[in-house]
Amino acid sequence: MKHQELQQTLSEFTAERLALLQRHEAGARAVSNYDFNNTYQNIIGREETQLAWLRNALSELGAPLPGAAPVITVPDVSKASKNDAGRYRGVLEDDARHLQRFVEKWRERLEDFAHARHRKMLDVILGESVEHQRLFEQAASGFEDLLGRRTGGVARVGAVLPTRWVE
Repeated sequence: MKHQELQQTLSEFTAERLALLQRHEAGARAVSNYDFNNTYQNIIGREETQLAWLRNALSELGAPLPGAAPVITVPDVSKASKNDAGRYRGVLEDDARHLQRFVEKWRERLEDFAHARHRKMLDVILGESVEHQRLFEQAASGFEDLLGRRTGGVARVGAVLPTRWVE
């Protein structure tokens, strides 16, 4: 694989991955359900790690981190009861669909990718993206124990604010 071709592929992949991260950050601001928001935070943390890997790979090739691909908008949140997990279904299903399209597109494009080290890195990122898709699908179905079970039958109350600090 030629240097220019490798750089182009990694740059495209990175731009799309960055757009998905930004979409998930926007989704986290829209989804105040505590369990779903914690899942977003978990996913965002992994995506930031993945972007560090991609940034390092591009840096080794002498390429800058590209800007994100076009912005992916967040669907409106349902007006259902604030405690109703179903009110976020549209946002969560949309995130799952975007990840599915990303994985399908890149799995196909990487079938003949010859650079072994970067191929493995991209395979790990795609594998984790499949796992994130599964988490979004479970959340969209209303399942709230995504990152673990609550103990003692404690009721779910409260919500996450859309901004980190309020002054």
